[in-house]
Amino acid sequence: MKRISLVLAACALSAACSPQQPDEPAAASPEAAAMAGGHGEMGAGMSAAAPGDSVATQGYKSSMNTMMDEMPAYTGDADIDFMKQMRGHHVAAVSMARVELAQGKDAQARRLAQEVIAAQEREITLIDAWLAQKGAAAAPTG
Repeated sequence: MKRISLVLAACALSAACSPQQPDEPAAASPEAAAMAGGHGEMGAGMSAAAPGDSVATQGYKSSMNTMMDEMPAYTGDADIDFMKQMRGHHVAAVSMARVELAQGKDAQARRLAQEVIAAQEREITLIDAWLAQKGAAAAPTG
């Protein structure tokens, strides 16, 4: 029974994370629409603030919501889309790492957060230079 439940859960997750085609009908239920949040396969509805959220949880959810809200539209060019989407993920990673530094207590987690900030900011700079060279500059974020 557990195996069947896992398989069904995996199928549901796969379907929920699959990009919708433009000619597909809108979400069938209010819950599905909230999960999509207007962002295709993922959305801000997945990270809505809750009354009991800690300051850290609020910060992490805000990072994810901002990332999804500010993701650029796909161009159809695999290279440009990769760079622009990765930039958005990197900006969110830096934001989440800053939450860890502000709220976290564990020395190892805080050290990793500092490393994430340094690495991701370095990569954002590389991505921005690449995009500028291609004439596809990213919208400023974070």
